[in-house]
Amino acid sequence: MILILTLIMGFLYALRSGNINFSRDEYKEMPLPNVVDYNFHIKPILSDNCYACHGPDANERQAGFRVDVGEAARSELPESPGRFGIVPGQPEKSAIYQHIISDDPNEVMPPPESNLALTSREKELLKKWISQGAAFDKHWAYIPPKKELPPKPKKKDWGNNEIDLFVLNKMEENGLAPSERAAPATLLRRMSLDLNGLPPTPALVDQLLTGNDPKALDKAIDILLASPAYGERMTQYWLDVARYADSHGYQDDSYRTMWPWRDWVIHAFNQNMPYDEFITLQLAGDLLPNATKEQILATGFNRNHPITQEGGVIQEEYRTNYVLDRTNTLGKGILGLTLECARCHDHKYDAISQANYFEFYAFFNQVDEKGLQMDAVRAAEKEFYADPPYLSITEEDKNGVLSFINMKNTTSVKVMVMNDSAPKTTYLLNRGEYDQPTDSVLPNAPDEVFPYSDALPKNRLGLAQWITHKDNPLTARVFVNQIWAMIFGKGLVETTEDFGVQGSLPTHPDLLDWLAVDFMENDWDIKYLIKKIVSSATYRQTSVIRPELKELDPENKWLATMPRFRMSGEMIRDYILASSGILNPEIGGPSVKPYQPQGLWEETNAGGNRGILTKYVQDKGEALYRRSLYTFWKRTLPPPNMTIFDAPTRDFCEVRRQKTNTPLQALALQNDVQVLEAARVLAQNLAKDPMTEKDKLTHLFRSILVRSPKTEELSLLQKYYSDTWESYNMNQEDALALVSHGEYPRNDADPIETAALMLTAQVVYNLDETITKE
Repeated sequence: MILILTLIMGFLYALRSGNINFSRDEYKEMPLPNVVDYNFHIKPILSDNCYACHGPDANERQAGFRVDVGEAARSELPESPGRFGIVPGQPEKSAIYQHIISDDPNEVMPPPESNLALTSREKELLKKWISQGAAFDKHWAYIPPKKELPPKPKKKDWGNNEIDLFVLNKMEENGLAPSERAAPATLLRRMSLDLNGLPPTPALVDQLLTGNDPKALDKAIDILLASPAYGERMTQYWLDVARYADSHGYQDDSYRTMWPWRDWVIHAFNQNMPYDEFITLQLAGDLLPNATKEQILATGFNRNHPITQEGGVIQEEYRTNYVLDRTNTLGKGILGLTLECARCHDHKYDAISQANYFEFYAFFNQVDEKGLQMDAVRAAEKEFYADPPYLSITEEDKNGVLSFINMKNTTSVKVMVMNDSAPKTTYLLNRGEYDQPTDSVLPNAPDEVFPYSDALPKNRLGLAQWITHKDNPLTARVFVNQIWAMIFGKGLVETTEDFGVQGSLPTHPDLLDWLAVDFMENDWDIKYLIKKIVSSATYRQTSVIRPELKELDPENKWLATMPRFRMSGEMIRDYILASSGILNPEIGGPSVKPYQPQGLWEETNAGGNRGILTKYVQDKGEALYRRSLYTFWKRTLPPPNMTIFDAPTRDFCEVRRQKTNTPLQALALQNDVQVLEAARVLAQNLAKDPMTEKDKLTHLFRSILVRSPKTEELSLLQKYYSDTWESYNMNQEDALALVSHGEYPRNDADPIETAALMLTAQVVYNLDETITKE
């Protein structure tokens, strides 16, 4: 029966259509704007079609002509005296436009061999832009955000705060109307998942969904934000940004102790540390005057990168790689810039030169570290796992400034941190190669983004102050967009990792800017930002897709309904543990090893690892039921039940996880011992309860999905339960085998009833609704 159900569920799962994007010509009937905007109408055309040959990269530039800078684009063509690239107001005299509309394959641009071509609408946009004066501007993301007054939509009876005014205005511009409000149970579940990463507890459901308190959901926000689970939920997102792992990576992939830094992140989020301080401590806490151990511990963020433990490596090559990683993480995770593209040459699309890249690199190049620290190879013998420089944490620290760390049977531990104790001259590296230094550079930041003040120190602390300056156009925008993506599944800028020229344009630029400025005006208060978003009517819409939206807005750009998307692998596992009642709520501490198929670590072991990562030794007892945040993360083989659901390896900073939809995911939900065990525990507890069969099935359904089952749903569950009970009544040995899954203690409930309820719970756990945030 389980095999048949598995195959059916796998087939249905593979056919699920929730992620399908409908294709259509978005521009076919779209009229030209009254005023053509350079950033939002013209620059995307030029960057996609022209920048490769006529953009920022001098090494690739053709004919000595560039179109990314206004002065250059309006200048006389080097190879055609008397002709000009752009003549403002006169497209017929502008060489760019004439090449674009040419039918001559030797003249037309882009050239046929590029396999690029402009649409008719794009050509008309360029013509109108030139006719209107061909005004250039800085890239939109480099212009400091402004807090414009919210628009005044025609519809006056919808909305809870400023967010809704911006969103409704865009809906109306696109001929759409908002969806109705979601049911209270759906909203409470949605809020709990977004703010705690867990389903709401039965006590919270009873407290808030009984009665008719109009403020119940607002009260729920405050309760959820005050829960310790909030810090864990936010930390789960930040671990991808910080590329956190419990192993070094590379081939040997030996152990490291970075979990005290993870405890600090949980603590920082739960204390609602302002984002500017949160970033400053992680980038440069050790450089603050009289830095405390907590401030130094925060800099572990910079040391989360992979570190080789393999003999025979070239020290400087790998040391360089570590500094490159820190630079790239700053770009992708905090600034939303593809800095790594400028390592070997000037950026082909963004105004970031190779010199700019190594000026950023210089900030992180002063730490006294080696490419290979041989002591760490013998770490298992010495009982510590950290390459210098490191911070020693003692029992005394645990009882003092580091009281938030869960030492858990550990008297002392060493954590890798930053320490600028080895001043180095930084060189621009030819083609980015460690052994090809050219000119020396000093720490600095690109003027195009935001000039680095001479008053700032030329170190990581100065960099942090530059990043968190309220005139920096990127930092607040990027973080606000990441939080929006965490809640809505997709950012206002879809490419959360790339705010550059090749990144997505914001769907609601005025809203993004308003939120960024409002966030900074409210002292970078993260909980304030999240509460603003989840209090909006936009957030509280139903996720049911109306028929007209499939045609008018298939990608839900204009947010006329609440997006629905599959939860992460970590959240799915935590959801199942919590709803079954076996989740261990302990906060912090060393990583744990829950169930995992046998032999996986041995298959990927290179043979040289003599430490504790040679063989996977599963934990016992309560450690099996910790939140997924604490699951041991080995880079060469991350937790398989999370990898199947698209978790990254954490070799590099990741801001946006991909979402796939494969039968393997259904098979994992059907056969993972942790899922079967959770269903068994929920079933055995219900089997001991004197409730009626109908009440037990209703309770089971509500325990998992929060809401009560509809009449037809309950009828189907009753029939399935009855058939399953009959089957196991005739095959009691099968029932006993089924209820033996997992190490959680069994009670003395009837095994036949437990088995039937267990499979019923398993069906509900495998519903699309269960693993979807909607």
